[in-house]
Amino acid sequence: MSASPSRRPSYAAVLRIPHTRRTFTTALVGRLSYGMVSLAMLLTVTRATGSYAVAGAVLALFGATSVFLSPARAALIDRYGPRRALTPMASLYATLLGAFAATAWRPEAPPVLLGALAVAAGACTPPLGPTMRAVWGEVVEDRRLLQRAYSLDGVAEEILFVSGPLMVGGVVQFAPPAAAVALSAVLVWTGTLGFVLSPVVAGVRPAAVKAERSRARLRGGRALAQPVVVAAGVGLALGALDLLVMAFAEQRHHGDDVVAWVLAALSAGSAVGGLLNGAVNWRTSAKARLPLMAGGVGLALLAAGLAPGLGTLTVAVACAGFFVAPALTTSYLIADEAAPPGFRTQAGAWVNTAVNAGSSAGAAGVGLLVGRLSLGWCFAVSGGMALVAGLAAVRGAGAASAVPCPSGAPMDSAKAGSV
Repeated sequence: MSASPSRRPSYAAVLRIPHTRRTFTTALVGRLSYGMVSLAMLLTVTRATGSYAVAGAVLALFGATSVFLSPARAALIDRYGPRRALTPMASLYATLLGAFAATAWRPEAPPVLLGALAVAAGACTPPLGPTMRAVWGEVVEDRRLLQRAYSLDGVAEEILFVSGPLMVGGVVQFAPPAAAVALSAVLVWTGTLGFVLSPVVAGVRPAAVKAERSRARLRGGRALAQPVVVAAGVGLALGALDLLVMAFAEQRHHGDDVVAWVLAALSAGSAVGGLLNGAVNWRTSAKARLPLMAGGVGLALLAAGLAPGLGTLTVAVACAGFFVAPALTTSYLIADEAAPPGFRTQAGAWVNTAVNAGSSAGAAGVGLLVGRLSLGWCFAVSGGMALVAGLAAVRGAGAASAVPCPSGAPMDSAKAGSV
């Protein structure tokens, strides 16, 4: 089921692995739901209740249960395998989203019921991203090719989270916002079903329980500290950035459309950086590169705080984006290398949780600072969080290198895939 090493690994070589195109495409169909669901739920609750406060509370409940229970759901994937765990999870999640859409279809929907459905749906969110990355780790042996697979995955996910809100905007042109929630449910169910029926996923078996499993988990957890810290730091910076760009546009008397263009520059920079990062045959280890990538995000945001106008801000934000996808891709790669047998999906889920939790905390934290500090200082705080994470990652790299590689885990990419 694994791919043989390639002399010149490329993005095309990733998709030439048998059945990977089908597997990756169906996973992306399901993951498109995640790019739609937040905005769709926000618009739906606002329309149904007429209250932005209720809409924000419902979305916060959905996000909290979805993010913080992600490692627990990933543990089910590792224990029972993708087919046995993902199918009921996606079916229940889609059903709950459908019930949410039906409840909110008409005005004056009960806020308590909407909140309860949001919590239940968030608790069942299928971890398609971490599972797809775990599948990449199963089918790709060459670490250079795996780097390209993760980069391709990260760039595709970036595109999904840009196109998802656009799809919601298209739906609400001719239907109630609840229809977008229903469409999100259909996408995640059909995408997950196609994903688990792939021959590649069928070959992924849950790892056997061994006596050494607890100790292997502990060693893998120590090695996960570096990528989780960097992912959290980047998430904090990005969560703050959205609100800071909005505040910048308001202070300079620009329209709301300007915010969308600046954030689009962030996504474009991230996509370019991710593709270039995956195409380079790095001679340095992933653990050595990761702090530099986090530092790049931080320094670019410090520069954004000095921007005199919209054009300069857009360039600085695009430069920050250039380091975002490489930082997250490298974090996932290190997590995969550190994962003991039977913990591959959970390792990726912890990085994913760190990004999302950091993003939520960053948005909340900077919301308290805007109005109390100048925007320049707020950007400096945002960039400083990424820099601190990078500095912590330097220490983490040294500590992780002293931890023996878990039994069955791949060696570091500098040893396995550098040229």
